[in-house]
Amino acid sequence: MTWEPSGARARMLREFAARFGNEPESIVRAPGRVNLIGEHTDYNEGYVLPLAIEPVIWIGLRRRSDRIVHVRSIDFQETVEFDVENLAPNPNHAHGWAEYIKGVAWALREAGYRLNGWDGAMLGEVPIGAGLSSSAALQIAAARAFADVSNLPWATAAVARIGQRAENQWVGLQCGIMDQLASAAGRRDHAILIDCRSLDLEFIAIPERLRIVVLDTTTRRDLTTSDYNERRQECEAAARAYGVASLRDVAPADLAKRPAGISDVVFRRARHVVTENARVLAMTSALRDVDLPRITTLMDESHRSLREDFEVSSPALDAIVNAAQRGGSVGARMTGAGFGGCAVALVEATRADAFVAQTLDGYRRATGMAGQAYVWRAADGATSHAT
Repeated sequence: MTWEPSGARARMLREFAARFGNEPESIVRAPGRVNLIGEHTDYNEGYVLPLAIEPVIWIGLRRRSDRIVHVRSIDFQETVEFDVENLAPNPNHAHGWAEYIKGVAWALREAGYRLNGWDGAMLGEVPIGAGLSSSAALQIAAARAFADVSNLPWATAAVARIGQRAENQWVGLQCGIMDQLASAAGRRDHAILIDCRSLDLEFIAIPERLRIVVLDTTTRRDLTTSDYNERRQECEAAARAYGVASLRDVAPADLAKRPAGISDVVFRRARHVVTENARVLAMTSALRDVDLPRITTLMDESHRSLREDFEVSSPALDAIVNAAQRGGSVGARMTGAGFGGCAVALVEATRADAFVAQTLDGYRRATGMAGQAYVWRAADGATSHAT
């Protein structure tokens, strides 16, 4: 279905008024993201090509005179209160929605910023656990909220690093920086080519004749309890075997110089990352040239590599990608860290509705499960405005 406003902003405002007695001083929004290509390359200092999506996290907030954050999650029907000056990472890495806000506060404090407290009401539109970066959207929304009430500078790369540090050291997931940077820096109708070493950004226009379709398998995963961190360790082992700082420094031609003693599993992890980096750069050219056959090949190769070399796909993801390919996609692949969640497809605009119907029918026939599909545009990154 084509994205339409969900009414989440209005619901959030009603909750804020009911809980705090008036309107918020400012409203923050931060989007989720979908990655067109470039999976598990960000923490290897490589290239990625994500875009911010239309569903967002909404926070209405009002500055407090103390250092207390008091926030109500409408999604979880929970309220959390904490002191920004009394935070320390839990070695057991407690989970839950509030930990992402606490982690951002802690990372900002560690970076030397003095924070004010705030009262807030929060509501999300980004599906949780679907590989669309609901956690990064929450981190960037929280950073935007603290920036508002504490008069902090807003620089997308610096803010993304704060979110990444919160994820790595507070939550305990050793992710790269792609998700946070896409949420902070998105641009309407553009994907973002991110060099995850330099953090240089290049905005790549999505061809007008194409539509982005996110295909949700409705299967979910928790990356902190999945094999995500293990994949990162395997990539680090591969980099050591090749004698480089990261797999970013291994060229496709170097793969033939397989180091002695490297295991088959670790070699296949390296092969995915190295070839995926090359696919990202090729995809930017294919989008600029509107080279549809090339787009098809690159996305198909990416999914195959994620399934066979990196082993992060799942039966549900494979089924929905197969259904998308049979349904006439220009290209389709799993997106996000894997183990469940969503795939992404590019389709001709004139065929979008028929594609969605055929793909979901094919997925249901293959799995017995009802998937979901969303036709989204690339969106702007995080914003805030006074009420």
